Amino acid sequence: MTTDPPTVPAPGPAPGPAPGPATDPPGRAGLSVRTRITAAVAVLVTAALAGAGLIVYWVEGHALADTMQREVEQELDEFVALQRTGDFATVRDLLEGFLTRNVPDDDELLVGWVGDGTLVQFPADDLVDDPAFREAVAPVVVDGGTTYLDTDRGEVRITGQPVAQGSQRGALLVVTYLAEDRSELGQTMRTYLVVALLSAVLVTATAAWVSGRLLRPLRTLHLAADSITATDLARRLPERGNDDITALTRTVNGMLDRLEHAFAGQRQFLDDAGHELRTPLTVLRGHLELLDTGDPQEVAETRALLLDEVDRMARLVGDLIVLAKSDRPDFLAPSPTDPSALLAAVLTKASALGERTWVLEASPQLPAELVLDGQRITQALLALADNAVKHTAPRGRIAIGAAVVGSTLRCWVHDDGAGVAPGDEARIFGRFGRAAVPDGDEGFGLGLSIVNAIAQAHGGTVYVDRSGAGSDARSGARFVLDVPAVLPTPVPPASPGAPPGDAEQTQVLTWPTS
Repeated sequence: MTTDPPTVPAPGPAPGPAPGPATDPPGRAGLSVRTRITAAVAVLVTAALAGAGLIVYWVEGHALADTMQREVEQELDEFVALQRTGDFATVRDLLEGFLTRNVPDDDELLVGWVGDGTLVQFPADDLVDDPAFREAVAPVVVDGGTTYLDTDRGEVRITGQPVAQGSQRGALLVVTYLAEDRSELGQTMRTYLVVALLSAVLVTATAAWVSGRLLRPLRTLHLAADSITATDLARRLPERGNDDITALTRTVNGMLDRLEHAFAGQRQFLDDAGHELRTPLTVLRGHLELLDTGDPQEVAETRALLLDEVDRMARLVGDLIVLAKSDRPDFLAPSPTDPSALLAAVLTKASALGERTWVLEASPQLPAELVLDGQRITQALLALADNAVKHTAPRGRIAIGAAVVGSTLRCWVHDDGAGVAPGDEARIFGRFGRAAVPDGDEGFGLGLSIVNAIAQAHGGTVYVDRSGAGSDARSGARFVLDVPAVLPTPVPPASPGAPPGDAEQTQVLTWPTS
């Protein structure tokens, strides 16, 4: 019996409400991962077991047919061999002699057919008296071959072997009942079906249990992540085990650490920037409110004062913009640069910052070229030089130098001022971080933080060196800027026969990620 497959609707847009304003998505869309894993395992196992069952049924069915064919051929071969002995005078004697010497299987019936229709059979079976049987075997006893007949005991297979001795004719009929062997195959397949169903249920239940255990950390991760808000980034996810989910948890915790640090820095930055901007804005508002527009002298004095405050605010905003750009990938523009020429240019520019004794301490072993952002390094060294000018007296000594130490380009600015107190070393490189403020210093505490940002963008560091290594160990402060000493990648020579324009190729620069 066949059944029509269920009608599947054509794919198309699912019915739903008319388009409208966007709404918040539900907490969970569709089935859970555990349910989908379990369903997938159940479908795969069921398909595999069903396919295996079909293959087993097909193979066993063909094997059963081959076995029956061999048994029939064995009977016929023995009959032909007995006929060749010539020990029997008549066809009837030959058939009776064969039947007395052969015992058929339980599902077989041996029938001797003599020319006048007389039957010799073993064992006795009323099938031979059925008119349908006689009608079915009529062509077989003459020409041989195989035919099939449906009976009340199931389908039977009838194979005939004609025989003749003189004018006498007959045939040996081998009748095989197929229902018994087929019922055994059916019983085997029913047993397989029960075992397959139990196996599918067991595998599906195991898949549900295992997937639940494997995904339990993800549910914990989900609940813990939901409890973390923008105002509470201190919570961390529990780390248990040593698998991929634990590695994911560690990664998320690391991300939360960075986010908390970034948010804390952002809040501190906004608080400090707001505090620094509040003072000049208050000065501007106060003088504008008290300004007597009818007094030209007061207007001129107030104008000069307010312009000075505006300049201070513009300087603060410019420094904040530099710090904000330091996290962008285009903050640096590295290119091959001569460090010796860069250092000499920095010294020349720095000499205009104040009347000091400027000294160049460049190492003679500096490479001819290094890959770095010359403008940013110049900006950092000038900021350190400006800081040194503020903390030294007139005619004081300020040395600017550089050397390659291993794989690091080390630049420094060394002054003979009062130096940096031990407790201020970590604070002065932060935004708006200041130590002792000399008289007349109207800075905002952003200079050294800009130097720190430039160093970090190059993959380096800036720090206060108290060892005096590489200098004459004078008193004062020695600020050191370390960046990787990256050599330009050599350009391969042009291949022979290449066009002249190919000889000049763009260099590929190896540079750490900023």
